[in-house]
Amino acid sequence: MIQKHIGKVLQQSMLYETEPWGLADQEDFINQTIIVESNLTADQLITKTKAIEEEIGREKTEKWGPRNIDIDILLYGNKKVEKKDLIIPHPKITERNFVLIPLMELLPDLILPGFENSVEELYEQCQDSCEVRIYEQEN
Repeated sequence: MIQKHIGKVLQQSMLYETEPWGLADQEDFINQTIIVESNLTADQLITKTKAIEEEIGREKTEKWGPRNIDIDILLYGNKKVEKKDLIIPHPKITERNFVLIPLMELLPDLILPGFENSVEELYEQCQDSCEVRIYEQEN
């Protein structure tokens, strides 16, 4: 759906199984980072991602609660965006292993807009204790 509605998927990380962050009493999540080439503006991008989530059946739940899909926009090229419903880079990007590890797989040397350290260095400094492991699909 991302390829159809947003743009060409250039790279994708492995799938990672991660402990829940923020609200621990729930099942683990599956996370992945993808790099997409798109002609959409940041406003169009957030609108399209929300439409994809809705089409898949996402429903509003408690903050950090269980959900069947959650598409976060981590980066938008090397730009910073600060709007009511969209902040890029994602405001919690440096605080979450489940974000940093898949991003580090694809872009370990990337310096995020507004930061001085690479993704790999940010991961090494991260205080998050939640476990992130490669997702092993059951056959």
